[in-house]
This record gives sequence, C-alpha cells and structure tokens, in this order.
Amino acid sequence: MLILDLEELQKISDCIEKNLLKAANASGVLLIDMGGNVIVDVGFENVDVTSLAALSAANFAAMSEIAKLIGETEFSLLFHKGKQDNIYFTKMGRSFILVTVFGNDISLGLMRLKVSDVKRGIEEEIVSGKLKEIF
Repeated sequence: MLILDLEELQKISDCIEKNLLKAANASGVLLIDMGGNVIVDVGFENVDVTSLAALSAANFAAMSEIAKLIGETEFSLLFHKGKQDNIYFTKMGRSFILVTVFGNDISLGLMRLKVSDVKRGIEEEIVSGKLKEIF
C-alpha cells in the first residue's frame, strides 16, 4: 500500500497546476492509480471525477489489452479528440495514469511537452524512498 502525506500531495498538485493548468491551459487533470482511484484532482469543476477516474482506468486497461492483441507490450499514452474538449492519458511509472482534459485551442504537441514536464517534475521532486519502487 502507498501512503502519501499532505506535503507530497501538495507538491504533485503544484507541479500539475504550474505545468498543465497555467502553462498549457488544461481545464482539468487527474492523477489516478490503475484501479481508477483518484490520487490528485486539479482544476475540475462540475465533473464527477470519481466516474471519470474509473472510466479512464478502464479505458487504459482496455487499450493495454488491444496493444497485446496486435503485438505491442503496451500503449503508454492515449488521446481522444472531441468537438470542444480533448483528453490525453499517459502512464506514469508502473502504477499511475495522468488524465488531462484540454480544449481544441491547445495543440497536442504542446500538451505532450507539458505532460513530460509534469512527469519529470514529479519523478525528480517527489519520487524517492517509498515512491521509487512504484515509479
């Protein structure tokens, strides 16, 4: 079992807010585990984040099985484009998924760059000791 203290959770939230909400204008970001449990929720208003997290984890699991069917070990990122909003999923370490919702006014390239900044920030700032084995 993983236990994060408030300081670690705040560092993760701050990293997400700085790199995705402010720098890339994402509308909301979740850090979830593979079971769909919410670790961090930043920026969402009027969204059922519990359902979003559960469905995101299920989507990621389904795509992992599709990857295996075609001979891939996994898909490490997923992207869905909508009329107004897009959703970008990326695997973080072995046990987490970063779910980012953003508008069509933001390019996928920018979002990928900023998600990489978040991954690097979390891994450099947070991942040590008890987190190292799961990342």
